[in-house]
Amino acid sequence: MPLLLIRNGRVVSPQDSLDDELDVLVEGGQIREIGPKLPVHADEVIEARGQIVAPGFVDIHVHLREPGSEISETLETGLRAAVAGGFTSVCCMPNTRPVNDNPELTRHLVERGEELNLARVFPIAAVTVGSQGERLTDFKALIEAGAVGFSDDGKPVRTAVLMKEALEAARALGVPIIEHCEVPELSAGGVMNEGDTARGLGLRGIPNSAEDDCIARDIQIAETTGGHLHVAHLSTQGGVQMVRKAKNQGLRVTCEVTPHHFTLTDEAVARYGTNAKMNPPLRAAADVEAVVEGICDGTVDAVATDHAPHAAELKSKPMAEAPFGITGLETALGLAMTRLVHPGRISIGRMIALMSTNPARIINKPLGRIRARGVADLTVFDPNLEWTYQASQGFSKSRNSPFDGWKFRGAVTATIVRGRIVFRR
Repeated sequence: MPLLLIRNGRVVSPQDSLDDELDVLVEGGQIREIGPKLPVHADEVIEARGQIVAPGFVDIHVHLREPGSEISETLETGLRAAVAGGFTSVCCMPNTRPVNDNPELTRHLVERGEELNLARVFPIAAVTVGSQGERLTDFKALIEAGAVGFSDDGKPVRTAVLMKEALEAARALGVPIIEHCEVPELSAGGVMNEGDTARGLGLRGIPNSAEDDCIARDIQIAETTGGHLHVAHLSTQGGVQMVRKAKNQGLRVTCEVTPHHFTLTDEAVARYGTNAKMNPPLRAAADVEAVVEGICDGTVDAVATDHAPHAAELKSKPMAEAPFGITGLETALGLAMTRLVHPGRISIGRMIALMSTNPARIINKPLGRIRARGVADLTVFDPNLEWTYQASQGFSKSRNSPFDGWKFRGAVTATIVRGRIVFRR
């Protein structure tokens, strides 16, 4: 099999206590050897001096829109955006049309991902049939088909009784329930965060309590069941505090935050309009700082993009009618480096743990590491490369990003999946 040598890079793998200038030799889909100045002749060489060689990034919250909304994204365009952003694995959420609540669709998504041979695809299946909040899906059959977790994403598990049943079933199978925490009665009709900006724009707001009340409910149920609760796109100060307390109590609670929630406040809506409309909404400055503090102190387990592409004709509707969500796969690393690493809030190693090691652990996959005889999924990035994101030149089929035209410091230079270079800058 051909040999790929990544030479002279700073190899950082938190779980393997690696942080040194080393060579990485890849053969087939496996890492064959790691060491300084390996004396080998390879078929292909990546010169990585001055760059970081990290375990492949794993995004546990992505909307690929296929099937049903191919006007906004397809598996192919979404996966091309993923590898351009350094992601070697993505977990696609089930709110497609039809909803991914059956083994046949789950299996199709896995197989289609293998055909495309870009990033790995790990489906998240629906908690309830049709995500209607009435009865659980067949968790065991869905896991056997390739699902790695369960979510009624876009809406919470409807009742406490169902959440209890879901966490108990998931605990027995060793998978997480990934919860979109929202009390619909509190958020109904809201299009952005409740506060001065919403009042000034004459828009209906979504209060923090819409998220916090659901988080509180679910943590209590996680405590009684022992199931693994994963809080998706955490955005509030109160939510961070509750997750921190749950962790200190030893509960099986993990969480993710998005780059837009650690970067932007609700004031961005006045500037970017529907491209700053997402759910949960951009919050107040105190919430953003609380999210960043949670990243710094270990409360937050993962950075996930919640990549939510929408065609221009959908996002161009009035604020009250436009769908929630923004693209995120191609800007995640740039935002993490520019907003967190370079200002000194976190280290490179911590960022890699958030974007690779921890997400892999949450979905129980042997990824997120660099080790001999391990999986050859790798992300190479230049921490100091300055670049400007142009949404029109992106790989996603959609362009709905508030970060269009933003300048970043830190960029992916190569993405390797199963030992094969799938993206090169």
